[in-house]
Amino acid sequence: MPKDEVFKESFTKPSDFKFSSKVAGVFDDMVTRSVPYYEEMQRMIGELAGDHYKDNTNIYDLGCSTGATLINMNETVPSHIQFIGIDDSPDMLEKCRQKLKEPGFERPVKLEVADLNVSVNIDNASVVVLCLTLQFVRPINREKILKSIFNGMVQGGAVIIIEKILAEDSTFNRDFIKYYYDMKRRNHYSEMEISQKREALENVLIPYKLSENIIMLREAGFNQVEVFFKWYNFSGFIAKKI
Repeated sequence: MPKDEVFKESFTKPSDFKFSSKVAGVFDDMVTRSVPYYEEMQRMIGELAGDHYKDNTNIYDLGCSTGATLINMNETVPSHIQFIGIDDSPDMLEKCRQKLKEPGFERPVKLEVADLNVSVNIDNASVVVLCLTLQFVRPINREKILKSIFNGMVQGGAVIIIEKILAEDSTFNRDFIKYYYDMKRRNHYSEMEISQKREALENVLIPYKLSENIIMLREAGFNQVEVFFKWYNFSGFIAKKI
């Protein structure tokens, strides 16, 4: 796995973070070292998808990046169910195509370039996944995306979301961020790498509180919402259309 050294060199002022070819080439290492319990999150998504898919429907992965979630769901969802992966980065989708050619992935799958800030077409979906995706959608467009998912989902369908979040109380928020950066240090990121990536993400990744995400899901029409994962400033939740 190529090592993430995107922010290892000093920049006068880091530009806004982009999912470029450089990032795509090291993304698997980047996300594994930057997101707590990432592999466990992926395993949980696979389990949830395996229990909530319905025959003759589609499963969507919005912000599918290099295909980790598609590969994990492939283990738990029957091979006749079509997967649809959507991402706004052609470089990430190209990396995803390469990984899906590896042995063991045999099912109908479509990969599409689309900007979730503009629109997304969801049709006949029983499962929709947004793994570390909604946080990159501009806040003004998030409710619209969730409503599109709800409208394109069959009864009994589920949306599975992993997000970086803000604490409900600012005091805890400072503590959680400190613990998060400690985790990055344990995973061998330098102080400069941590600082430069934080600056690059400042205007790109805009987290909400867990309660705010739950309110958005309920207002979009989802009747049942439950948290299935929580680690300081990261959380996973599932919402069903009943």
